[in-house]
Amino acid sequence: MGQQTLGRRARLRIQTTAEIKATALRHMAEGGPDAISLRAIARDMQMSGSAIYSYFDTRDALITELINDVYTALVDHVEAARDALPTEDIAGRILAWATALRDWSLANPQGFRLIYGDPVPGYQTPEGGPAPEAAKRACLGLTGLAAAAWPYAETAQDGDHAWEDFAPELVDTIRRDNPALPPAGLALALRLWGRMHGLVALEVYGHLGPQSLRPEELYHAEIRDLIRSLRLPAPPIRP
Repeated sequence: MGQQTLGRRARLRIQTTAEIKATALRHMAEGGPDAISLRAIARDMQMSGSAIYSYFDTRDALITELINDVYTALVDHVEAARDALPTEDIAGRILAWATALRDWSLANPQGFRLIYGDPVPGYQTPEGGPAPEAAKRACLGLTGLAAAAWPYAETAQDGDHAWEDFAPELVDTIRRDNPALPPAGLALALRLWGRMHGLVALEVYGHLGPQSLRPEELYHAEIRDLIRSLRLPAPPIRP
């Protein structure tokens, strides 16, 4: 149903909900995770303290929805970048995912911090996590990249990995989607995540800027080195 077909009350609710979320992220940017408060948001928006509770019962409900929104937006972005390239271009798809991760994170630093960084004091994570579907998509996306690279990268991998090294829920998810991938392949997926994530986190939190005047080149050099270490075939020639 398009928004134009909604009634005035429904449109107002959608707009106010979006403003509440945007205000919460702004408060987090200005005061850290502890600054997310329904009453403070209500004051900022000139709403009554009781009115905002008709949108979100608790602060935890707001934080859960924020995390789900931003995590889903991130996964949508990296998946679209990956899927713009053919499946046989394994190196290109890894580079596209990594580049999209950095681009989104720098454009949405508070979203990155909410997903991967600062814990919100007092926040009670719901059973299954605040964004289970987005988290699963991110996990399977990275594991899919590792699985595509595995036939070439297998002989270059270190470590003696077993399924018992990983969380049982993660193992169940991965083995359902990639039944042929061995434990070392899952370890590779986690290392891919670590190498992509590490420099991005340093940059988002402002730790890299004083040391590097060209952080984008540093990041791309790291990802190119990662791709070389996987011994992938040359990308296909496109017309």
